[in-house]
Amino acid sequence: MISKNKGETVSIVLDGKEVEVPAGINLVDAAALFKKEIPHYCYHPQLSVAGNCRMCLIEMGTPMRDRGTGEPVLNEDGIQKIGWVPKPVIGCATTVSPGMHVKTISDKVTDCREGIMEFLLVNHPLDCPICDQAGECRLQEFATDYGRGYSRYVERKNVKPKRTRLGPRVTLDDERCILCSRCIRFSQEVAKDDVLGFVDRGSYSTLACFPGRELENNYSLNTVDICPVGALTSTDFRFKMRVWFLKEAPSICTESSAGCNILVSSREGEIHRITPKRNDKINDSWMTDSGRVLYKQVRSDDRLLKPQIRQEETTLEEAISSAVQTLKGKKLAVVGSCNSTLEEFYLLNRLTKAVKAKKYLRGHFGEDDGILLSADRTPNLRGSLLSGFSSVYPKDNLSKLYNDLKKGTVDTLLVLNEDLLSSGVEAESLMGVPVVYMGTHAHATSEIAEVTIPTLTSFEKRGTFVNRSFFAQGFAQAVPGPAGLLPDTHILCKLLTGLDEECKLSPDLSLIWKNLSSPPKSPFKGMTFTDALRGSLKIDGSKWDELPFVEKKALHFESPSKIAQNS
Repeated sequence: MISKNKGETVSIVLDGKEVEVPAGINLVDAAALFKKEIPHYCYHPQLSVAGNCRMCLIEMGTPMRDRGTGEPVLNEDGIQKIGWVPKPVIGCATTVSPGMHVKTISDKVTDCREGIMEFLLVNHPLDCPICDQAGECRLQEFATDYGRGYSRYVERKNVKPKRTRLGPRVTLDDERCILCSRCIRFSQEVAKDDVLGFVDRGSYSTLACFPGRELENNYSLNTVDICPVGALTSTDFRFKMRVWFLKEAPSICTESSAGCNILVSSREGEIHRITPKRNDKINDSWMTDSGRVLYKQVRSDDRLLKPQIRQEETTLEEAISSAVQTLKGKKLAVVGSCNSTLEEFYLLNRLTKAVKAKKYLRGHFGEDDGILLSADRTPNLRGSLLSGFSSVYPKDNLSKLYNDLKKGTVDTLLVLNEDLLSSGVEAESLMGVPVVYMGTHAHATSEIAEVTIPTLTSFEKRGTFVNRSFFAQGFAQAVPGPAGLLPDTHILCKLLTGLDEECKLSPDLSLIWKNLSSPPKSPFKGMTFTDALRGSLKIDGSKWDELPFVEKKALHFESPSKIAQNS
């Protein structure tokens, strides 16, 4: 007997083989545990069951018992007789029960699926060559498996609206819609924006927004992700790139501390789209629309691409050497960034300890939407706390640094990815104070910096973030960085070596993690970077229970699907 679950299970017979599956699971998910695909369109594991596409038809039977005595009814060979349901049943709405027999493949099942596929293709346009969904379309895939290769329908196809604007980011091609209702249920149950519905009847049914409304919530593009065909398309990505040319790399959304798992799709080093990656502990299968456009910062006009000394372009080695001379022997202050990785915070700690520098950290906060946009608008605030860079919850300004500058207790600054002049530090306090700036984009602080060292975005490097629920999540490099630039870890190691010649740290992440996890009381004890890359590692966050009320909800985060079920 094969078991796929350590909790409570029930025994069923799947295509003639006895297996154990989790109690309460439906047949679509139960079959998937054993690499058996029951085709479906309307079913989604994180939405309610609609049961309206009928593609997931299977044969189902249960052990027979005598109605009067309750005793098993046996065949001539002494084996309990199975009572097969006369007609196929839908797998998505059928919950497993002990002793259930299931046939996912049979002549009857195949015939039914071929009939359903024929109905779905009756009015479907033959525009696969120009459809954005081509290459990842479930209709194409199942038509290959269950399409008859011909149609008995000779009448003219129904003409429906094309290029319909559902909202600022979603375009509808209604002729392709197969009425699965996934988008409607997502809007109702997850986004809590009940704006979509079907109008008219039969083959004239059309998806539409309610009168006077648009699909404009910050989760609207998730309807494009879960659309099994090419009906809903991203207005931004539409006709931009064929999906089979794209290379996908797993990463983490840096928009907020929710830490959504994402897939970064690129071709020849250029990012073309970001989509959510399923992680039931963190973000289910969803992400925000605003997080999807962060990749545009990689090639934005204000991106820093060349090192500078006093606003004159130079080489990276010369900039680092000048930075070392600027920082050495001074009353140094290091301004960290909650956008830095856990590994970068470790090196920053070593640097501040080596030169006895003061440490400052600014938080960035906004409104918590109760789903996947947290109040903390940075990806690694908790990493800064757990790594020891900061021992207090940061404010949304650098007023303490401003006061220390006025007192003269600080006379040189190393700033990472923060704009001092928009953080409560006034320009006159920086007069005569050399600034070494490390960051990805230009702003007021980079313009007044003595030395500017460009760094890489999260899409161009590797590292680890700790999200709002204290999961440590590693991410890989998705695209190459600009020519001549190095990751922050390499730059910090070079600065550290220049400031403390006895320090010989390696920028290799596995070695940094070895140092991170070696102290007896380290929250990362026993962990490695490979562990963080493989899955979300839960870190003990009890030390930070005194966080402000605005973040309390985030500490006990439930996935969006659970929130929908509880409500």
